[in-house]
Amino acid sequence: MNDEPREHFYRRERQSVPAAREFTRQALADWGTRDRADDILLCVSELTTNALVHGVPPGRGFLLRVLAYDHVLRLEVHDSGDGVPAVPRGARDAEGGRGLLLVGALADKWGVGERDPGKVVWCEFERGGPETEPCV
Repeated sequence: MNDEPREHFYRRERQSVPAAREFTRQALADWGTRDRADDILLCVSELTTNALVHGVPPGRGFLLRVLAYDHVLRLEVHDSGDGVPAVPRGARDAEGGRGLLLVGALADKWGVGERDPGKVVWCEFERGGPETEPCV
């Protein structure tokens, strides 16, 4: 199994979210990671959408990194925007703002790291053992 890190740069455009999800789905399939694939792909959608809406200045893009360690799969979304993402404390009937709530509920860990310029928003998932089956 080749668990080399995968990364891809995406432009600031709507098609980048499904493209990032497909890129991640293919990496999971290549690595034989089936456990929690739906949760992982939903978190890719949420983090990349947040990067597009809140983190990527016009004319720029974001970098998606997918890393597979022995027992952890890590997603990182690098962008060059200002601000630090946070779980909102808004009204329950708000139209948006639930992405990080979903990431927090589905991932085992998540956080925000610094980069110059911008930030890295990441989340991690525990990986299954050798009985893990390929993604379908």
